[in-house]
Amino acid sequence: MDQTKQEDYGYGLFPERKARKFESFRLNLKCQGMLQIAMDTSPHAKLLFQAMKGSGCPVSKDRHFSCEDCDGTVSGGFDATVSQIVLCQNNIHQQSHMNRVVTHELIHAFDHCRAHVDWFDNFRHLACSEIRAASLSGDCSFSSEAARLNFGLKQHHQECVRGRALRSILAVRKIDTAEAEKIVDEVFDTCFNDHVPFGRIPHGAKDAKFAHRHYENRDRYYANLQCRRSD
Repeated sequence: MDQTKQEDYGYGLFPERKARKFESFRLNLKCQGMLQIAMDTSPHAKLLFQAMKGSGCPVSKDRHFSCEDCDGTVSGGFDATVSQIVLCQNNIHQQSHMNRVVTHELIHAFDHCRAHVDWFDNFRHLACSEIRAASLSGDCSFSSEAARLNFGLKQHHQECVRGRALRSILAVRKIDTAEAEKIVDEVFDTCFNDHVPFGRIPHGAKDAKFAHRHYENRDRYYANLQCRRSD
């Protein structure tokens, strides 16, 4: 055997698994596993999956989610051009974080389905969905804010939502900060008070479980009502 030739143990045949790409492969497996746990256990996600299906937009894990390496400043995104949620496998390391990101992006997907959002040309549409996602996903829950060492003042939830929505808009659109603030302010009250499909702001898992049960019971009620009309 030629000892001058560096042994690669056959990995040269599988370039996707070499060096950094192997690390990406490992992160992808971890991301896929955490996504499945979120789909199976998160009451926020389960309610949104059911609501999407009820709105005529059923969600498939393989078709509508993609675990990818991203810029270090983001955790996820919704690609409206292909109706796909991007999960940043290099930036999501804890299950609780994955649950929030999945919920946040599913809210965008739900808005895309039910409201036909003009993501690219209407900043008000974008701002409204960002406000809803920040408010309803748990991004601004007490536990999330405490982990960031942001402790509550009066109307802290509203201010957290406002700030996160503003930062999200500035991250994805070339727009002046003052103009973005003005747009967020214009739509804030209407969009902050739009709690569909939760019916309320789910401040924690207990609220989300209650909202999910309520949604399921509502579906059963309307299904039974439809059956009686058919009889």
